Amino acid sequence: MPATTKNKILTYEGCNYMRHRLLLSTLSGKPMRITGIRIKDDDPGVREYEVSFIRLLDKITNGSRIELNETGTNLYYNPGILHGGDVEHDCSLQRGIGYYLEGVMILAPFCKTPINIKLRGVTNNTTDPCVDRIKATAVPILKKFLSGDTEVIFNIPKRGAAPLGGGEVVFKCPASRNLRTVQFQNSGMVKRIRGTACSIRVSPAIANRMVESAKGVLLKFLPDVYIHTDHCKGASSGKSPGFGLSLSAATTTEVVLGGEAFSPLKTPNSAPCVPEDIGKEAALKLVDEVYRNGCIDSPFQSMTAMFMALGKKDVSKVVTGPLTPTMIQFLRDMRDFFGVVFKIEPHKEEDEILDQVVLTCVGVGYTNISKRTL
Repeated sequence: MPATTKNKILTYEGCNYMRHRLLLSTLSGKPMRITGIRIKDDDPGVREYEVSFIRLLDKITNGSRIELNETGTNLYYNPGILHGGDVEHDCSLQRGIGYYLEGVMILAPFCKTPINIKLRGVTNNTTDPCVDRIKATAVPILKKFLSGDTEVIFNIPKRGAAPLGGGEVVFKCPASRNLRTVQFQNSGMVKRIRGTACSIRVSPAIANRMVESAKGVLLKFLPDVYIHTDHCKGASSGKSPGFGLSLSAATTTEVVLGGEAFSPLKTPNSAPCVPEDIGKEAALKLVDEVYRNGCIDSPFQSMTAMFMALGKKDVSKVVTGPLTPTMIQFLRDMRDFFGVVFKIEPHKEEDEILDQVVLTCVGVGYTNISKRTL
């Protein structure tokens, strides 16, 4: 459903894309209302992980006003000032830390003070981008838009698999007055592949089996493949067993693309999960991402679009692979909040197989007025 405006409040219907709409509302300063949240479900209203994300926004901002009706089906959000600072948050175990971390990374450059956040919960699951993929592919995107030689710190002291979690991630990012505009149009050729095979509360041999399986696929294309094994035990291993593999491919033009796979939750009727299958799945997902041939890893297209729109009043141009459904809706919502319209056109080259997309926009000249000046 498209947004409607009533009393200068943007109103949406339904629970889809709630996280991105909350982020857009926070950055634009425009109040928002979401109605009819899962009204036809047996369990209507917002979910636990959505409430947890709203609480995280409340911790990062100062003066936000949040109203939720008794059934949880209507949400009113009036954003405050982005403050940042030292924050600790226990994420809902229904979703991975990656679900929350994506939102924090979008807001971090616009905070009043540099953000230093510690998130606890599930670091690896089958739904959200794992923390290794975010570290390998999303952090380089963030650094491209930050001005100067700013240092972004990303540490993973503890890992925690679903369903009980127990993982921990520390993320530090400086505040920035303005974002840079970027021209990012050549994805280049893949020159090396790196990865991390993690085994959490299971035998260390499982990580080696995943590595061998993934290399069986990747060495057919490239000789420079190195996959690190990370065996977690004791206090750093969280509360649930699991294993998975995260891969990243770096190209000659400093593009980093990712692929990942993790063991699914075991249910009474589920088939046993074999490490060789996880290794092969992660390798094939990485190959598929390289085949899409964008300059941006697919899960982080919307983060890139946000930074492009909030840059200086100059032209930013980025080539991506085929747009994801999330990205398409995000561009529509961005038009509602910021009035930014992207020019989308096909990118044609002689050896192209999949249709690349060229995203072009003029930044709104967003200035972080709350950033402290020295």
